[in-house]
Amino acid sequence: MSQPVRNIAILAHVDAGKTTLSERILFTAGEVRRPGRVEEGLATMDYLPEEKDRGITIESGVAHFEWKDTWFNFIDTPGHVDFGAEVDTALTAVEGAILVVSAASGVETQTVAAFKKLREAGVRTILFVNKLDNSDYSLDETLINIEEVLGVRPVLMTLPEYRDGKMTGVLDVLSKSRLEHSESGEEVVDDGWNVDDGWDQAHDLKKHYAEAVEFASNFDDEILKLAMEGKLVPPKMLLRGLKTLASSDDYALCYAGSAMEGFGVRSLVTALTFFLPEVPAFGNGELGQVIRLRYFKGVGEISIFRSHTDMERKEWPAGFEFSRLKANLLVPVDEIRSGDIYAMRAPFENKLGEVIGIDGTLPLLQAEAPSGEEEPSSIRDRYQPLLQTRVECLGSEDFLHVDKSLDMLSRMDPSFRVQKDDGGFWYLHTVGEVQLDVLLSRLKREFGCEVKAGSPEVRWQERLCREVGPVENSFQLGPHKISIKLSATPLEGDAHDIRLAAEFLETAPREILAGVRSALLESAEIGILGKGALVGVRFEVHEFTWTEGALPPMIKKACADAVTKLIKPADVELYEPIMELSVECPVNFAGLVTGDIQSRDGKVKEIGGDGKTHFLKADIPLRKIFGYATGVRSISKGTALYSMKLLGYRPAMV
Repeated sequence: MSQPVRNIAILAHVDAGKTTLSERILFTAGEVRRPGRVEEGLATMDYLPEEKDRGITIESGVAHFEWKDTWFNFIDTPGHVDFGAEVDTALTAVEGAILVVSAASGVETQTVAAFKKLREAGVRTILFVNKLDNSDYSLDETLINIEEVLGVRPVLMTLPEYRDGKMTGVLDVLSKSRLEHSESGEEVVDDGWNVDDGWDQAHDLKKHYAEAVEFASNFDDEILKLAMEGKLVPPKMLLRGLKTLASSDDYALCYAGSAMEGFGVRSLVTALTFFLPEVPAFGNGELGQVIRLRYFKGVGEISIFRSHTDMERKEWPAGFEFSRLKANLLVPVDEIRSGDIYAMRAPFENKLGEVIGIDGTLPLLQAEAPSGEEEPSSIRDRYQPLLQTRVECLGSEDFLHVDKSLDMLSRMDPSFRVQKDDGGFWYLHTVGEVQLDVLLSRLKREFGCEVKAGSPEVRWQERLCREVGPVENSFQLGPHKISIKLSATPLEGDAHDIRLAAEFLETAPREILAGVRSALLESAEIGILGKGALVGVRFEVHEFTWTEGALPPMIKKACADAVTKLIKPADVELYEPIMELSVECPVNFAGLVTGDIQSRDGKVKEIGGDGKTHFLKADIPLRKIFGYATGVRSISKGTALYSMKLLGYRPAMV
């Protein structure tokens, strides 16, 4: 029987200790000789220079380890909000996830967002309460916070042990054992410890075992019967009940410890073998699915690929190569297994989410929307670029290389978009400033592109104020001519709708229909005023004629000119992005932080705290908050923590 495979991701708010926990998991499993430290730039999973410099995860790093005869593919996802698309793509390929909650700060904004992503993706989640090496941080308060904010009942499976205020081990609820450090720093079972020794924490362990039995009895009749009779429920039976409980949306298994000190990690890794579902069954005729794209200098494009079949090297399709990916190292393999994750080189350009046929010659096309209708929602649709930055070549001879490199970067990151201008430059559309800085750095380092970048500007929304048209427009090049009759109507929301005349739909070839649709959507993305995308608009094509042999650039030109002719600046209203800013700081800096927010036209809407830490939420225009990281760090002497998310758009006041 082949070795079971499990794919897992690890998510958290920034600074919750996610990457440190990742390193400890690899150390516990014997994959690294010692865990790398993020603050020293030595984390195994954070291999990009930009990650080492900033101390944050940017790309979803992939590592592998074995534990209890199970093979794990382990994906460490970014915590920074600018790289949320990395999290989304990682979740398409995992059976389970670890959500890290810091006992120092509890459930934070990005913790909630990560938990929501996991629920929407149907990924089974195990919680890890971190940073309990500081005995001043309360596990009980964190558990209450989890239940109140995330809406799940945490079932505690490990307890931290303290002596003289220092964490010295953990007690494992399921096995009723104590784990301590060996001389080499590994967690090992203390054979001399017995739950019946009568310690206070042994009493707590029995209490939490009884709680686990109570919760599991809701899912297992045999456990319920024994519990009702007051009889002991053995660990193997409890394990069975907890496996069912783990699949419930009402409960979450919760492990507690310290990633930095390496306590509680062994029990957590063992839980991954017990409580995660098996990899799903895949369709016949499928080689596998592309889940990420990477670029390796000197190697080229690499696809992170989830196999849907078992296949030996001699059976691989022509032109395909598969390797293990360990951070930034490629290790060739001689076979691929269903459900496992590999690095793949293919003879053709890949796309995210693409399922490749078993013969490897052509990708199996994803479901397409009927012509003239909106495409299904994708990861790219979930991210609204908030900034735009003009970029140009230092030399005209570099144009094609820069253009190709930007295209590769945009395919790697679904939240990053590139708009090419006919003037020979590009607009980079990014979620935030950190993402922009990283992209420009990688453009130079990985692709060798020297470019000149302008200052980032807020990307507004443009909205149609009134119904316009129809107008007619024609474009002729030599013997070929294209004519279009077009009108536009405002819509509620941010969606685009394209209506094509029935006669056009019935007579036009598919490539013509696709070309018209693509050209109109591209015109909407560019906008009318150059401030942002035109949203909430329905284009209606009343008539469209073309001569045989007309090329796609002609369709694009005819449609773009028609939109310019149809919609004038006076027909458009600007909306600006408003951010929800959450800030935590020591109370002695509360006045300065609040005053700074108000000076930026921010409106404070929520204030709280515990007497030591001050907390506030405010709505603030994005254009007023450029460089906030530097400003708030200066005001609070580096003690403030903050996060932002897009709240919505409102009519511009400038």
